[in-house]
Amino acid sequence: MNWKTILINFINGYNYFIIFYFLVLNIIYVIVLLLSIKGLYYYLKRSQYEGYSDLLSSSFLPGISILVPCYNEENTIVDNVKSLLHLEYNDTEIIVINDGSTDQSLEHLKEEFNLHEIDRVYKKQIETQAINDIYLSATIPNLVVIDKENGGKADALNAGVNIAEYDLVTAIDADSILETDSLLKVVIPFIENPKEVVATGGIVRIANNSKVDRGFMEEPKLPKADLPRFQVVEYLRAFLTSRVGWGEINSLLIVSGAFGVFKKDIVAQVGGYTAKTIGEDMELIIKIHRYLREEEQDYQIPLVSDATCWTQGPSDFKSFVGQRKRWQRGLMDSIINHWKLLFNPNYGTVGMFAFPYYVIFEMFGPLLEFLGYCSIGAAYFLGILNPSFVLIFFLLAVLYGVFISTSAIGVEAYAEQRYDSILDYIRLFLYGVLENFGYRQLNTIIRAFSLIGYTPGSNEWGTIDKGKFDNDNSDVEL
Repeated sequence: MNWKTILINFINGYNYFIIFYFLVLNIIYVIVLLLSIKGLYYYLKRSQYEGYSDLLSSSFLPGISILVPCYNEENTIVDNVKSLLHLEYNDTEIIVINDGSTDQSLEHLKEEFNLHEIDRVYKKQIETQAINDIYLSATIPNLVVIDKENGGKADALNAGVNIAEYDLVTAIDADSILETDSLLKVVIPFIENPKEVVATGGIVRIANNSKVDRGFMEEPKLPKADLPRFQVVEYLRAFLTSRVGWGEINSLLIVSGAFGVFKKDIVAQVGGYTAKTIGEDMELIIKIHRYLREEEQDYQIPLVSDATCWTQGPSDFKSFVGQRKRWQRGLMDSIINHWKLLFNPNYGTVGMFAFPYYVIFEMFGPLLEFLGYCSIGAAYFLGILNPSFVLIFFLLAVLYGVFISTSAIGVEAYAEQRYDSILDYIRLFLYGVLENFGYRQLNTIIRAFSLIGYTPGSNEWGTIDKGKFDNDNSDVEL
């Protein structure tokens, strides 16, 4: 048997493997989608009877410390703090942690909020880099600013946890804006089930070119550029047709670092955010799952589908690639750190379903898919391309991707309705189709090469040019 025959047999075998891979993946997508629809249906039905105004004055409403890690966020940090001051929530403290920024972030905060240095006694439950100064605003009593040595985002968050006064803490990215009632909505599960709920998360949406006034999301609009528009579709799919579903079986492995709420004592018990990783959000959730299942404690980590956080998505190619590389490396850090969960029945649905899914389809999946595209090209040049295989591959890999993306947009249009214009939803449906013809493949290639070039232990913030929040309400036609 010569090398060409061996190569042809290998390519044919791999092509059949890829068909099986996509078939299994799509079956999982359907199951998770159905779980998401079920969860959204019951949540919307229940939320019709929620008296949010009554909750604001309720004695059961817990205090919450809002942690805002900041590293070189001079363009957005002031708007972000202002948006937090508009939240419909009575008992909060806002803690901005300046993690050794090299730009004017701290100076902007000092100037805008009239900060003065204070001595504050706190218990250091989690080890962090040295804190240089702690500031209090002379005009806003519940605003605290920490200036510390650079240690990465996780280290900054741990410093905030140490200083936080309240039993609940929430981590909100400095380039993000919450809707005014989002914090109240995401805390409701803690009120309804205070013994078991240990963490919750909200939905993150792309804010590029939306109208923002004094840190408040005044009018959501679709981004003007193609790249952020594709991200709008991607975020809707990730949250509304995926994470909601995993939350329904208490197997949610990622609460976005842009908007999550945690019991402070649980965070301290698991050692806080892991410093030697850039995927601190996923790492913390997995540590909580692992710790509580090993302790055989009943707990819940739900996703609240209408608690919304708006964030600036990367608008240039370089920043986009950098973001996706960090996401993939963070995912791999968490999987390697907690490898013992894989198919381990002691960890319930997390060990038997969610963790294997992330290992097989999120960590190794991009490489397998990329090699699938390569095998099709090789089969074509060798003259052995099977038209039936190409058709099946196209149906499973592309058309099904269109179905999932447009399903997410349909759920958004029915359940959430953040955009007022019908034209916006028509555009979203169009981008939900188009993303499967280039954008998805680009993501696959970036993540595949991130897997190949992976090195563990990074805790660098990285930089993404996201720009300022836009007060321009204009938009462009397709």
